Amino acid sequence: MSNQTYKIGLEPVKLEDANEQQKEILEKAKKANGMIPNMYNNMVNLPALQNTYDTGYHQFRQDSEFTPAEQEVVLLTISIANSCGYCTAAHSYLAENVSKTPKDVIEAIRQGNKIEDDKLRALHEFTKVMNESRGNPTPEEAKKFLDAGYSEKQILAIILAQAVKTISNYSNHIFHTEVDEAFAGNKL
Repeated sequence: MSNQTYKIGLEPVKLEDANEQQKEILEKAKKANGMIPNMYNNMVNLPALQNTYDTGYHQFRQDSEFTPAEQEVVLLTISIANSCGYCTAAHSYLAENVSKTPKDVIEAIRQGNKIEDDKLRALHEFTKVMNESRGNPTPEEAKKFLDAGYSEKQILAIILAQAVKTISNYSNHIFHTEVDEAFAGNKL
């Protein structure tokens, strides 16, 4: 993150210093992740922000009708498009180690290269279109996505992913969130 961008003055909330509402959120994160990601320590300054992120993220994972690898293509694509180093590292790690996204796909997204798999390439390209056009794809762009085997409901899922990534990417920007040690090997 550039030193030229605003850095919020709020401090990360540590579990031992958290109020009751923050503590509940952070303990839930620790239970789900085996750790409390730095991003959570920051976003929990406003519990509503963290809760909204958690709800949207869970619903995207549960209801998108994308495979875990496809979910990571969407989340990693948006994180890179939004220049979020923290989420790029985290989703690169999750893509490889949890969602089992093919390594060549992860690297193609990270490096801005062509994805060889036609269906994943269509997903990546349409996700970029949705982000760059602020949700205004052309009929041709949508048709290309749909012709690749995706559904209109999945267009809505990409919108949900954009909303979730806006919350995390933008909060990471203003906090200049340090990448957790677990994800550090995946920094760009």
